[in-house]
Amino acid sequence: MSNNLAVLHALDTAKTQWYHVTAIVIAGMGFFTDAYDLFCISTVSKLLGRLYYYDPVKGHPGKLPTGVNNFVIGVALVGTLTGQLVFGWLGDKLGRKKVYGITLILMVICAICSGLSFGSSAKSVITTLCFFRFWLGFGIGGDYPLSATIMSEYANKKTRGAFIAAVFAMQGIGIVFAGLVSMTLSRIFLSKYPAKSFKEDQVFSTQPEADYLWRIVLMLGALPALLTYYWRMKMPETGRYTALIEGNAKQAAIDMGRVLDIEIHADSDKLSQFKASNDYSLLSKEFFRRHGLHLIGTTTTWFLLDIAFYSQNLTQKDIFPAMGLTQKADAVNALREMFETSRAMFIVALLGTFPGYWFTVFFIEKIGRFRIQLIGFFMMSVFMLILSIKYDYLKSNNKYLFATLYALTFFFANFGPNSTTFVLPAELFPTRLRSTCHAISAASGKAGAMVGAFGVQTYTLNGNTKLIKKALMILAFTNMLGFCFTFLVTETKGRSLEEISGEDGGQNETQMTSEPQMTQQGSHRETI
Repeated sequence: MSNNLAVLHALDTAKTQWYHVTAIVIAGMGFFTDAYDLFCISTVSKLLGRLYYYDPVKGHPGKLPTGVNNFVIGVALVGTLTGQLVFGWLGDKLGRKKVYGITLILMVICAICSGLSFGSSAKSVITTLCFFRFWLGFGIGGDYPLSATIMSEYANKKTRGAFIAAVFAMQGIGIVFAGLVSMTLSRIFLSKYPAKSFKEDQVFSTQPEADYLWRIVLMLGALPALLTYYWRMKMPETGRYTALIEGNAKQAAIDMGRVLDIEIHADSDKLSQFKASNDYSLLSKEFFRRHGLHLIGTTTTWFLLDIAFYSQNLTQKDIFPAMGLTQKADAVNALREMFETSRAMFIVALLGTFPGYWFTVFFIEKIGRFRIQLIGFFMMSVFMLILSIKYDYLKSNNKYLFATLYALTFFFANFGPNSTTFVLPAELFPTRLRSTCHAISAASGKAGAMVGAFGVQTYTLNGNTKLIKKALMILAFTNMLGFCFTFLVTETKGRSLEEISGEDGGQNETQMTSEPQMTQQGSHRETI
């Protein structure tokens, strides 16, 4: 460690303390908001169909046309992809802290505005909703690279993976709350405004008051973002950014010394060495030589994972009836349908989605990122293959087993690649390009999510069994591809960020993808 800066050494070896916990909560609340905002649309999209697309001639409940449904659900993902690239690049150019505040304000404003609408026709309501959800997604996009980068740059090397995974695990809590809030509010509305089922009364089965409900659910997404703004602005810039990018070792030592409650030597003389050995751009041959395979690995695995992950999350409302968690649309009124959909989403999230995130937090430093990602992709593939082959049998004869297998795919997504694809790009790349590379990887993931939302989801909308089976088969195959591409990334546990990226002047390890090698080399370096 003799060639490392004192401030970086202090961050790497600092004991876990209260400051780390507050950093997890502050960065994590952004993710809580992201997940709530992205997934609460699934609980209200059927309600929007009933309110704005009912046609008396057809004789069945109003439903968002396929194109409109895909757009309402997918537009935030388009915004997220764009926001990731823009804010990720800005995070490296202007600093993590400055850009962090902008993303929050944008999320607060757009969450409130997505619950408003200009005009009352279906076209004006949906257009307003989509416009503001695009910009909401744009703000959410910035949260991905910035939260991951800030947490990785604050953390010590022993628990860094667990800390970054804990920030990401707040997404699980956000998904649970999206179901819980929608379920609670729809239940309150239902007790105030009861109505007959669609079969009994086609017109009045859709309560006019339901128009307020979906707006309230969407607007509530502004609350957590608003609450964390003050605390985010109090966080100092990360020591790594201040020292290595701004070149101010003294300020970095003061900032980090204050938050870690220790005295740090400024050693400004070593900065020029650091900067000289890492002065290459993203599009240079040097970057490709050092980190090319890593970037290909992080982008492909995140892309393939999100095809499956978002297909599952956004289409679960279409699979719930098959699992016996919700009734057929014409057997219930509008508010009852929303209550049942959000209740089912809450149950699946609480039992399947939520535990997986925290398993990753507890085991990532023991098992390592590499193995968790391989296990997750493999198990998701196996469960989806079983579901696709035995879909008819499970649907008719064994709904509990069907629900269990479906929940297990969620569990292994989160105790697996959904968490590790977020952690790895925050660790593999050098400080001056960390936020940008994480943004590129995350944006690749959102491109996969769009394939899920616009492509795979169309297979499930009409409840056609053959098409749903085909969709599950496709997802099993994409997960197996993800398993193969994982071999392009490398194990990062237990080593400093500068060691992993080669910023400390040590050997680069672009070619080193097998985990045993990594662990040996990591432990060898530790004893030098």
